Amino acid sequence: MNLLPLPRSVALGGPVVAATEPVVTIGAAGLPPQGYRLHLDADGTRIDAADAAGAFYARATLAQLRAEFGAQVPSGTVEDWPDLPVRGVMLDISRDKVPTLDTLRTLIDRLASWKINHVELYSEHTFAYRDHEIVWHEASPLRADEIRELDAFCAARHVELTPNQNTLGHFERWLHHPEYRPLALAPDGFTEDYGRRRGPTTIDPTNPGSLALVRALLAELLPNFTSTRVHVGLDEPWELPESRIDDYLAWVVQLRALPELDGYELLVWSDILAGKPERLAAVPAGVTICEWGYEADHDFETRAAAYAAAGVPFWVSPGTSSWITILGRWSNMVATTRHAVAAALAHGGGGMLTTDWGDQGHLQHLPISEPGLAYAAAVSWAHDANMGIDLAAALSAVVYEDASGELGAALYELGDLHLAITPQFPNISTLVMHLYYPQIPLGHSFTRGIAPAELDDVAVRLAEVRGRLARATPARADGELVVRELENAVDLVSLLVRDAQLRLAGDGSLASIPDDARAELAETLRVVAAEHRELWLLRNRPGGLVDSHAWLDNLGRAYETGVADPAWSGPRWLNG
Repeated sequence: MNLLPLPRSVALGGPVVAATEPVVTIGAAGLPPQGYRLHLDADGTRIDAADAAGAFYARATLAQLRAEFGAQVPSGTVEDWPDLPVRGVMLDISRDKVPTLDTLRTLIDRLASWKINHVELYSEHTFAYRDHEIVWHEASPLRADEIRELDAFCAARHVELTPNQNTLGHFERWLHHPEYRPLALAPDGFTEDYGRRRGPTTIDPTNPGSLALVRALLAELLPNFTSTRVHVGLDEPWELPESRIDDYLAWVVQLRALPELDGYELLVWSDILAGKPERLAAVPAGVTICEWGYEADHDFETRAAAYAAAGVPFWVSPGTSSWITILGRWSNMVATTRHAVAAALAHGGGGMLTTDWGDQGHLQHLPISEPGLAYAAAVSWAHDANMGIDLAAALSAVVYEDASGELGAALYELGDLHLAITPQFPNISTLVMHLYYPQIPLGHSFTRGIAPAELDDVAVRLAEVRGRLARATPARADGELVVRELENAVDLVSLLVRDAQLRLAGDGSLASIPDDARAELAETLRVVAAEHRELWLLRNRPGGLVDSHAWLDNLGRAYETGVADPAWSGPRWLNG
């Protein structure tokens, strides 16, 4: 039986009965909040629910049963309720994709059917603030009326759409402009530990102008939502030295005291606070820390225990492991998500917020992220029942309505292909590193150990996956688009594998690839990139497309000239 999530208690298997329109009772005794009992028998279909949300989730389970069995389903009872009261998804709409409203509505409908009840749209510069058009005018931002419409859409599906605006770091899209540069903590930019020069990214928390800007943004943004939570970010203030941590803590206190935030629960990221008891002691009431970690060995357990000991509310935030990969990192995603939810359950965490980031251009297509979204939904609803779920089968049956089973199997194969390569790195697939940084020679330094035989194996497996995709039969409304997106991802990584094979036949540099072979790579990339652009515009607004494709354009220039820009690290605005 393929259900997503798997309920905690399923007793189905009696004689088949008609799955009739249910009789619903709200306020049933003996059920936790959001819980339900679904009865299927010869007398009809009944739902006993703790509340309206429970009835909604019972209907979601019934719909999945009907999808699998048809009008006649096995009789019996399903009894179910969530492990975590908040089961959330954060979508990155700032680096660089802003989905269309149709895409968001369709995705939220799907998430709600998996019993997700909290959604955030991560925003740096992609809300159309009245007085700040210079920041967002090329980004195709969401407008206030669109947010209000989306908020109502979510509420009808028992999903809390929560406002999100980073309020300290990740202000590079603002500080790039001279009008805002005086607010920067380091107006001239900074040099990262490994030598890359960057423009300013962090506003100065001691500058009165920074507080005035943040207050104005929150005052305009928050009234468009019915949620009484707001995520204010505060992660990765790169230019803030250790000697100024007190300024960070004072900024948290200032934000918490703002009249614009009166009555709101503040969500903040964990990276500055985690593992520091003296900092946790300074966190004011009304602040919930989101403990993020995106690798299988992230110690959610220790961090969660520390928050519990300090009496600080916390959520856990794993990720889809899709960004900077093109194909995903399946096993890493499963392990990270499982560990995160287990830690929250063990130490009283209030929720789970899985993240789907768009670092380095958001070049991955949506289906690459869906395994992570689906698995997070499952284990945060009923951890023990779902930690061993056959996710590939559930993806095919429930997510893509693919009777062939090929789509789920293809995503599983693609998501672990990166493990075929010896050198492994956090937060990126080795298979695609030279897409983002073609100036890096392969087989040397930290990429030492890549073997031609490994690449040959990956090339064969990519071709096999393309065969799977040709046999897939998804009945989902966008099933044809899903197949095209995955084929495009396979084609892009196949190109990168060929690139790597040619490099290793030389000295590892792009310049060592023969001219005729580079010309073939350039032509293949033109075709793949053109398809990628077309697919982008079928789900997303045009804003951000130029910046996203700057990564592919840079690779194309390197193929055409034989020269990889040694200083390349993204679009020019990113580097000051």
